[in-house]
Amino acid sequence: MMGSGGVGGLVGARLAQVGCDVSFVARGAHLAAMREHGLTLESPLGNVHLPKVRVTDDPGSLGPADLVVFAVKLWDTEAAARTILPLVGPETGVLSLQNGVVKDEILRPIVGEKALMGGVAYMATTISRPGVIQHTGTMQRVVFGEYDGRRSKRAETLLEFCLKAGFDAKLSDDIRRSIWEKFVFLVGMAAVTATVRLPIGPIRENPLTRAFYLDAMREVVAVGRAHGVRLPENFAEERLAFTDTLPGTMTASLHHDLERGNRLEVEWLSGAVVELGKAVGVATPIHRAVRDILVLHAGGKK
Repeated sequence: MMGSGGVGGLVGARLAQVGCDVSFVARGAHLAAMREHGLTLESPLGNVHLPKVRVTDDPGSLGPADLVVFAVKLWDTEAAARTILPLVGPETGVLSLQNGVVKDEILRPIVGEKALMGGVAYMATTISRPGVIQHTGTMQRVVFGEYDGRRSKRAETLLEFCLKAGFDAKLSDDIRRSIWEKFVFLVGMAAVTATVRLPIGPIRENPLTRAFYLDAMREVVAVGRAHGVRLPENFAEERLAFTDTLPGTMTASLHHDLERGNRLEVEWLSGAVVELGKAVGVATPIHRAVRDILVLHAGGKK
């Protein structure tokens, strides 16, 4: 697990629980806590406590791996990717579960086309305190696949273990589309929860903020379709209906980070929608506003 925060910590804990040999890469207080007390996952779908874990801040010390799950913050992507090269053997898969749609374009020239797999994670998670991952809500979904659409042995093996671990897991034969599907949902939720500074429940219940959320997703769909991604025209409306089934307490990591004074991924989320829209002549006024509202907070307070 290259990155043992919310997503990497949850995925790693669940896979370790069903017998996978999992190593974690972490840093700072989280690393120290994991070394001393192991890793704890607090989740409505079942808690996990791993009293002893293999954890390090030096990926190169771990040796070649079957799979590297890449889950660092987006601004660390390039530097972190270079540190995992000692882990990448001839058959190793590198699977980014980061946010956004530009992550794999950064990874591809570093780790190589053969190693790179595409993937997305749907789960609301955060480090509640060092060594402890908090899972909010009941969504625990992963979608992944090879960029050429084939069902490789490494993808099939990962699917088997993910299902055994209790994930709603799926192999995709069009992973680029799957990544954009997540992007529509994630960027919409990140934009509205961070700017309104509330979880999704009250936002979807008020007609004005509900319309704001829907229009934020519509912009992303328009940009994706203009880039040749096979998204249905009404995909934003489908995602809004899906959001209505989620716990009202759900929010985005961008909102969590804003509230805590952490650095923000807004440049790679709403900012990416703006830049990708410019490239194909699609106007993105909502995401430009979100980016510009949050830009003075993007560096964090720490």
